[in-house]
Amino acid sequence: MKHWFITTDGSLKARWKNAFPEMVASKPDVFIGKAQPNDVVWLSTTVDGWSELIGAVTAKGAIVVVLSYSPDDREALRSLDLGARGYVHTLAAPEVLKQVALVVTNQGVWVGQELLAKVLGGTFKALQQRAEGGGAFNTAELGSLTDRERGVALAVVRGATNKEVARQLDITERTVKAHLSAIFKKLAVRDRLQLILKLAPIVERVPERF
Repeated sequence: MKHWFITTDGSLKARWKNAFPEMVASKPDVFIGKAQPNDVVWLSTTVDGWSELIGAVTAKGAIVVVLSYSPDDREALRSLDLGARGYVHTLAAPEVLKQVALVVTNQGVWVGQELLAKVLGGTFKALQQRAEGGGAFNTAELGSLTDRERGVALAVVRGATNKEVARQLDITERTVKAHLSAIFKKLAVRDRLQLILKLAPIVERVPERF
């Protein structure tokens, strides 16, 4: 797995090397044909057409984190909607970049705490409104999964990390990741956040031992 930093220049290369010694700084026209599945592509919003590049990169199976000098909630949401897994300040400290990488390479999503609070607040409000409306939730979503995939999905939606899921189900973290990839594909979701949004209403009505 490589870390690609895509900018209009390489002025911050030394800073990023503190986080990822083997990182590669590149311009857009150079890296696009070289990125491999599961590589992490850190894409600066200073690059012309950066938003269009997100789709091209994710189509190759690589993970995109958008870098911005002026983080903005609307831009962050747009980035995630286009397929990015993360959104962070361009000048974030190396330790923060390492944390971002850990999250996004484990099927997670990284955004600022304030935006995350807004998203989760809106999500819970929407779920509460749906529950109060008395609508029936369709558990057919779970029916498309195997028994083991259902166990992984339910554990994740209830807040378990990959490590915790592996311990609960007596499998390896690598197997958890493989199951999550299959789950995302079957349920047509992109990441853990979308999985939670899709299954949270159902999980409330499913016993711990489904």
